[in-house]
Amino acid sequence: MGCDAHEISIVITDNDQIQHLNKTYRGIDKPTNVLAFPMQEGQFADITPGLLGDVVISCETAQQEADMAAITLSERLSQLLIHGTLHLMGFDHEESPSDAQKMEDKSLELLRKIETNKELTIF
Repeated sequence: MGCDAHEISIVITDNDQIQHLNKTYRGIDKPTNVLAFPMQEGQFADITPGLLGDVVISCETAQQEADMAAITLSERLSQLLIHGTLHLMGFDHEESPSDAQKMEDKSLELLRKIETNKELTIF
């Protein structure tokens, strides 16, 4: 049994750029912390079959959130990267409480694998 490799593209940007993307693609005219753009669906999915998609993170928002939570920027970026990646893999916390719990459980599982701070949680 082989393991299919999948890639993601990670973009770190500022609040102005992520607000533009959020408005353009989600119709929400404000900055956000992370956006995920899946590439495994739609009319162009066969162009790059190994690419799961793009994860775009606002470094400004991530820093603000890290400061509020008294964690490092690196720790917050790990949380956001996991969150965005899970969206690319089909997880969706907005569908139902059950789906939100599944996504949170998987997020914590992955976070424990990559972060040394075992007290770090998902928010």
